[in-house]
Amino acid sequence: MGSLRVLGKTGIGLKTSQNVVPCIAISSRHYADDVKFLKSIDTAHMRRGRGGRSSFSGTVCTVFGGSGFIGRYVANRLGKVGTQMIFPYRGEFYDMRPLKVCGDLGQVLFCPFDIRDEDTIAKAVKYSDAVVNLIGRDWSTRNFTMEQVQVEGAERIARVCKKVGVEKFIHLSALNADRDHEGYLIEGGSPLLRAKRDGEAAVRAAFPEAIVIRPSDVWGQEDRFLRYYSKWFRADMRAFSIPKGGYGIYKQPVYVGDLAEAIVNCVTKDMGEKGQIYQAVGPRRYELREMIEWFLRVLRYNPEIQGGYTVLDLKYFPVALIKAKINELLPFWPMAYLTTDRLERETVTDVVSRHLPSLEDLGVSSLTKMEDRIEWELKSFRNMEYFQEELGDFPPVAPPKYVETYGN
Repeated sequence: MGSLRVLGKTGIGLKTSQNVVPCIAISSRHYADDVKFLKSIDTAHMRRGRGGRSSFSGTVCTVFGGSGFIGRYVANRLGKVGTQMIFPYRGEFYDMRPLKVCGDLGQVLFCPFDIRDEDTIAKAVKYSDAVVNLIGRDWSTRNFTMEQVQVEGAERIARVCKKVGVEKFIHLSALNADRDHEGYLIEGGSPLLRAKRDGEAAVRAAFPEAIVIRPSDVWGQEDRFLRYYSKWFRADMRAFSIPKGGYGIYKQPVYVGDLAEAIVNCVTKDMGEKGQIYQAVGPRRYELREMIEWFLRVLRYNPEIQGGYTVLDLKYFPVALIKAKINELLPFWPMAYLTTDRLERETVTDVVSRHLPSLEDLGVSSLTKMEDRIEWELKSFRNMEYFQEELGDFPPVAPPKYVETYGN
């Protein structure tokens, strides 16, 4: 067939090079200045203001997990375009209070809820046009297991949203959760990836129109990727042990701002096809060993200077594994986010399918390169920070090797 062209706003017909075929357009993109048709004649659905945080775009969105790392970026960008936001929370309200500044008075609302209580979930979503589920846990706690959060909780939220009539549901899964893993340290592979896979299937069964986004490792301010490799507890004396020595393992980390932009575009610009799966990966692909050695150079821990570290194979220097086992016995937050599951996920190469759409299909036109921000992101963790760089105390950091590819 020839190229397709939508006829009119409603997408009533598609014109080919030969004839006109009556059909319904699968997906159309809308922007903030487009006409929005009201579902009911009341002020709650009417756009007000000139745009920005002190206006109302007419969109109401509930964000589960808004106080988390990714949630804070999503909340800020939603508020910037005048979205009214509802943030369900459990525990202390003061953990959510910093989100108040994301929007003007009346635009940022908070609602206590319990992920096991459907009534409190329904109360949080019944007035929303869109719901974003960012709730996740990297390890099991005494209150919730991974399955209770990633599978049962996600399915319950999706089912309640479907029941109350939410138009759009966006669920955050994980890259590499779409296949089975043999496992390197854990038989059967990472429990987190298995839980993400089962949770994704449960969400799609409860809400078939849900948009699923699978991000790779996400980096940015206050992340658990760069900070994981920068913590002193992750290193082992003068060595840095990683599975397989980092050889033959490839990662394609994505910037949190790009991921948040894609999510916000789904909510505010009607981007994203219903029921579709999207992959969120960065523009460059690194071998794990090359990437970690680059981090160590930026942190001023490379072997060429005093206090340098050598990258070793975890199999022959299992100090990190011993620390992870000890961490799992502690009654509080694991130090440096180091767990056996995290080490297991380090062994998994990011596989990006050419058959699934990516962030570019969600309106993210220019992906952020890690090289452009790595000095800023790791500056507070650098060794010998009191030296003045302009005096030439340290040579320029050599960039890492990479390939610009999207996998197989």
